[in-house]
Amino acid sequence: MQENNGLSKSVRYLKGVGPKRSGDLAELGIKTVEDMIYYLPARYEDRAKIVNIRDLKIGEAQAIEGQIISVASRRTKSGLAMFQAGITDKTGLIYAVWFNQPYLKDYLIKSKAVALYGKVDRYDRVQIMNPEYEILKEGDPESVHMKRIVPVYPATGSLSVKYLRGLAFQAVMQYTRLLAEHIPTYIIAREHLVDVKFAFRNIHFPASFENLEKAYRRIVFEEFFLLQLALAMRKSAVKEDSGLRHRAGGELIEELKRALPFNLTEGQKRAISDIERDMSSGRPMNRLLEGDVGSGKTVVAAHSLVLTVQNGFQGCLMSPTEVLARQHFIGLSELLMPLGINIALLTGGMDPDTKNRIHSDIREGRVNIIVGTHAIIQEAVEFKRLGIAIVDEQHKFGVDQRVILRKKGDNPHMLVMTATPIPRTLALTVYGDLDISVIKEMPKGRLPIVTYWVEEDKRGRAYDFIREEVEKGRQAYVICPRIDESPAPDAGEGLYGIKTQNVTETFERLKEKVFAGHEVGLLHGKMSSKDKERIMKSFKKGKIKILVSTVVIEVGIDVPNATVMLVENADLFGLSQLHQLRGRIGRGEHKSYCILLADPRGEEASEKLKAIEGTLDGFQIAEADLEIRGPGEFFGTRQHGLPEIRFGNILKDFGIMELARREAFDLVARDPEFKEAHHRPLKAALEARFRDIYAPAVVNRNEARL
Repeated sequence: MQENNGLSKSVRYLKGVGPKRSGDLAELGIKTVEDMIYYLPARYEDRAKIVNIRDLKIGEAQAIEGQIISVASRRTKSGLAMFQAGITDKTGLIYAVWFNQPYLKDYLIKSKAVALYGKVDRYDRVQIMNPEYEILKEGDPESVHMKRIVPVYPATGSLSVKYLRGLAFQAVMQYTRLLAEHIPTYIIAREHLVDVKFAFRNIHFPASFENLEKAYRRIVFEEFFLLQLALAMRKSAVKEDSGLRHRAGGELIEELKRALPFNLTEGQKRAISDIERDMSSGRPMNRLLEGDVGSGKTVVAAHSLVLTVQNGFQGCLMSPTEVLARQHFIGLSELLMPLGINIALLTGGMDPDTKNRIHSDIREGRVNIIVGTHAIIQEAVEFKRLGIAIVDEQHKFGVDQRVILRKKGDNPHMLVMTATPIPRTLALTVYGDLDISVIKEMPKGRLPIVTYWVEEDKRGRAYDFIREEVEKGRQAYVICPRIDESPAPDAGEGLYGIKTQNVTETFERLKEKVFAGHEVGLLHGKMSSKDKERIMKSFKKGKIKILVSTVVIEVGIDVPNATVMLVENADLFGLSQLHQLRGRIGRGEHKSYCILLADPRGEEASEKLKAIEGTLDGFQIAEADLEIRGPGEFFGTRQHGLPEIRFGNILKDFGIMELARREAFDLVARDPEFKEAHHRPLKAALEARFRDIYAPAVVNRNEARL
């Protein structure tokens, strides 16, 4: 907020705001005059064109102007209070009708001149229903609600759109002259931006749609520009630090290459090259490794861990779930222990004695690589010499956890991995401070997964198909959205007469009735660590033929013999999550099938299922998911340090985002401390906008390096 001027005044300085209204405004985030100026319209109505009454079109919202020639109040048969005014403009007569607004009789009086805007309908006569109105007075300098492009604000409770529009008009007319310019003049000129005062006047009360477009572009650019400046500062601060210089290559790395039972893809080779370059640069690596399900990110992580061990350091890999941590531990142990590398597993579910022993081994350096869950970042864990910290499925962790992990060493290299392909639009915001490597190719020999969306009446056929696959020697997953009995609203019953919303009931039914004679297992997050480990080992060895599970198996589980996945109530899952789940099959030599069982309610759910059925490309699916759900829902962006985008849309306005990013990163490269006079206003603006998230990048560059 702007300090020491009228913008920081309480909103109660505006006419018509009393104690009650100020409380209601505070619920909308409007506490000061500046808040009111920054409360932007949701849309606009073109009320500039006044239509003659005789030319009105039925079914459309239009603006008219005329004189009141009659008024009447009465009650309808249902008891509603109705007020009616007859209005003429000398080309015709129309009746304006309002319901439950009896007070209008005190304002809309015969002979008054009025402007109206609303939808025109024909019943027994032509009417304009519940229109907005403005009484016209001779000599009025400017209409607020009519005869212009009119802003429509998000309203709530007792605050009407008309009331908010009046407040916004006061704030804009009286206070926008006090708005300070943060963007340097040379950027304003280079990007053809209007000035801040013009922008806020025309975003609220545009003189034309051309002015509105210019104002919108300027305001969105500034929002994105400040965001990208903060990201650039974080990235710059990390790159300024001295890192742990690693020597690439070496005998241990060569042994790893010889131990791999397959050839690396070109994408894996590029990612390894990026990581080796970072780790040998003398600067701390801060890289995101992004790849589709099954693209082979774990092998790249293994290479990074071996590289740090070869250089005399320890490495760690932190996973979001115990199941995934155990899977990584087993896979890395099989690959790396024959090379003489000591690996330990650390999870929250371990008994205290085991934990204490592992803590000691880590502290004394007897363990080279530590694989675990959040337990790795507990205070009791001390590394002797941490060289690289790897975070798997980064989007399931918050920013603070990444910071704590980095603090476990002396500027260790950081690699974060995700199997959720990130659209470029989000990559420039959520991970805009990281370097990015992308693996798009799939390992050779992978057979495409066939995906079917079937409705509830095909449940029996789906079960028959699973039975056929199991009898061929294959294995199957059945995925449920819940652990306990908590059915979704209006959850229907299938052919088997039982709701399929929870994993426990589904397991009992499949075990006792549907797949009797076949070994059926149960896995979910509330089970003990020992039980989870026992079930996973049994499934991996082929003893359990059908595993009924929640999304605890979403990432990292690798059972090549599993060829079928049935997802119950698939419409309750996110699009990217369905793609992640599907990635648990198709990992062996046999053709695999994903069956999405759902009777979706609503067009959005149907579109989601059609999208996952139609493509195996995780990047296309991520784009579709972002379009359907929006940025906040797609990724839980707030937990990643991405502040709420107040203005603009990172999908629709991506071109503006790219321009803003280029200008921001150029500025930070040229003047990282904002010492030039025309950059100083940006420092205050950054601190105010990102006080809780990115302020350290500006205020304290040492802290930003975390």
